[in-house]
Amino acid sequence: MEGNAFTKFIFMLKCNRPGSHLLDGVFLAALRRMREKDERLKLRFGSLPLINLKEERNSMGIKIGILGYGNLGKGVECAVRQNSDMELAAIFTRRDPKSLKVRTSGVKVLHIDALERMQEEVDVLILCGGSATDLPEQTPKYVAMYNVVDSFDTHAKIPEHFAAVDSAAKAGGKVGIISCGWDPGMFSLNRLYANAILPQGHDYTFWGKGVSQGHSDAVRRISGVKDARQYTIPVPEAVEAVRNGATPELTTRQKHTRECFVVAEEGADLARIEHEIVTMPNYFADYDTTVHFITAEEMERNHGGLPHGGCVIRTGKTGMESEHNHVIEYKLALDSNPEFTAAVITAYARAAYRMNQEGAKGCKTVFDIPPAYLSAKSGEELRAHLL
Repeated sequence: MEGNAFTKFIFMLKCNRPGSHLLDGVFLAALRRMREKDERLKLRFGSLPLINLKEERNSMGIKIGILGYGNLGKGVECAVRQNSDMELAAIFTRRDPKSLKVRTSGVKVLHIDALERMQEEVDVLILCGGSATDLPEQTPKYVAMYNVVDSFDTHAKIPEHFAAVDSAAKAGGKVGIISCGWDPGMFSLNRLYANAILPQGHDYTFWGKGVSQGHSDAVRRISGVKDARQYTIPVPEAVEAVRNGATPELTTRQKHTRECFVVAEEGADLARIEHEIVTMPNYFADYDTTVHFITAEEMERNHGGLPHGGCVIRTGKTGMESEHNHVIEYKLALDSNPEFTAAVITAYARAAYRMNQEGAKGCKTVFDIPPAYLSAKSGEELRAHLL
């Protein structure tokens, strides 16, 4: 290979043309031998570095895999499209891959079993399953093979989940970031910042108004219920009191109410359904709950989306005599709960990849991630425009 042919080959490698990452080690080894043999090439191409196959593949972007293609998985698919330093490598599912209608042209759709052999094609695997049964099993399993990110949100079980993921990640030399999203996730970070800044104070978290998917599913499991949406709603008087600097001791019932919209099956006992809802332990029994029975058409027209939001408030004092009052508030208003959660997880996928490239391994939470690792911008750009 010499003359124009060699020049074209070098140009292809330098310009990241599609398919250049498929060149195998044998071909590259031949190129190295030619350059060593022909000193004239040094004069022609200067100090052009030898191409590293792994670096060439990675320069195409962080390769993202999605496990699970429900609302959250579809949200991650959208988020990857908005990040120019990422590419969607594959979507993995427990269903028949042919049954999925994905929105990214040309992306691989594979059965979950394919994860046993896809390590070279996926830099970060984003796990989009549920916290009840999927993530406790999947995150420790796959972090042994991949850098992973999940949205595990069972607060009481996070320490247990962390320990399981940490052990597997360290054994596999990978990074696993758990419990990303907005709560846990963005709300967690803001609670930490506010507590560090105002060590003498009180924390308050209000969720909603928004659809709780877990509570909606609980209502759907009741006999005679065809469909349901449950909204979590902050009590306005409680929120206003806290924003005004008061530090009330609030019960569960005093902080939130719950409102259910239910499509019942024809002939179902509506009184029984309502009673089962409002007395359901761990879901509704501790709240003032209102139940509305509506038609399927009304459900589709008025309750088809998945909005949510809320706020984290910290009130505290400073001064030698604690004479000055302060309120810190972080608020979210979301059109789509799963799409926003997906956007958060995708940003943390970038951090997982970068940290592992630097040699990090083990389980991490949002508390452990340097903020700059979330951004596609360079340190210089961050300092110039966001600091």
